Amino acid sequence: MSSSDKPEVVERDAKDDKNEEKGGFIEKVKDFIHDIGEKIEETIGFGKPTADVTAIHIPKINLERADIVVDVLVTNPNPIPIPLIDINYLIESDGRKLISGLIPDAGTIRPHGSETVKIPVTLIYDDIKSTYNDIKPGSIIPYKIKVELIVDVPIFGRLTLPLEKTGEIPIPYKPDIDLEKIHFERFSFEETVAVLHLKLENKNDFDLGLNGLDYEVWLSDVSIGGAELSKSATIEKNGITTIELPITFRPKDFGSALWDMIRGRGTGYTMKGNIDVDTPFGAMKLPISKEGGTTCLKKNKDDGEDENDDERIEKERRRH
Repeated sequence: MSSSDKPEVVERDAKDDKNEEKGGFIEKVKDFIHDIGEKIEETIGFGKPTADVTAIHIPKINLERADIVVDVLVTNPNPIPIPLIDINYLIESDGRKLISGLIPDAGTIRPHGSETVKIPVTLIYDDIKSTYNDIKPGSIIPYKIKVELIVDVPIFGRLTLPLEKTGEIPIPYKPDIDLEKIHFERFSFEETVAVLHLKLENKNDFDLGLNGLDYEVWLSDVSIGGAELSKSATIEKNGITTIELPITFRPKDFGSALWDMIRGRGTGYTMKGNIDVDTPFGAMKLPISKEGGTTCLKKNKDDGEDENDDERIEKERRRH
């Protein structure tokens, strides 16, 4: 056999054999760990939590502030509790920040269950109006709430769950009032019955459902008292409503000043109080006030009074 017929022998370095064996062993270990991890995850049931904004409440709103509560439903599919490390929140309107904040250590979510996490936020209207001059009292502005829940889950590590919700919120404005006239139904030093004709002007871009009113009235710096009245009426947005308020008082408790005022047929007045209203955004208690106003005093002609009423009133005053 010639030398050319001999089979070629390729020598293999022992070092290469060892590297291949080592590499193959590491890959096998990695595959084994991966398989074990998948089986553990399948067996134990670890998974990523989910979250959703289920509701937004406004438990309190008035001229100064709006308290907002955001309900977030967090579901934990894991067999162990997961901690809520932080909650970041931001409320903006047309891309402009109204308020932001952070709630640390917000609790834990129970295993294989769901929890509603409540995120309280307060909007201070003076801060908003001082920052953005174009946001006017009485208007309704759009808002977007952005929430980030930061949780720590075994296997997955730290996760951020982003959420968003949009809506509208009002910037309330107190109604204007005007005591158009006081209609005296009956005169007596012991008891005088009158009806106040009160005009309410709603300067908001939303309706006010009037449910109640408490007030006190001063005529020429003399208080004739007040009352609470349950009165149902709707004051349409940017509209005017007139309501009648009965009032009873004892003129003899105020001396001659009140009778002199009644004889004059008109007087200055001050009125202060509050109205309870329903709105599309929840119930509100709004203040009403007017100082330095002028009203007209009217007598009830149906009671048989005539042009000699002043003489009768003067005689009654002198008699008392």
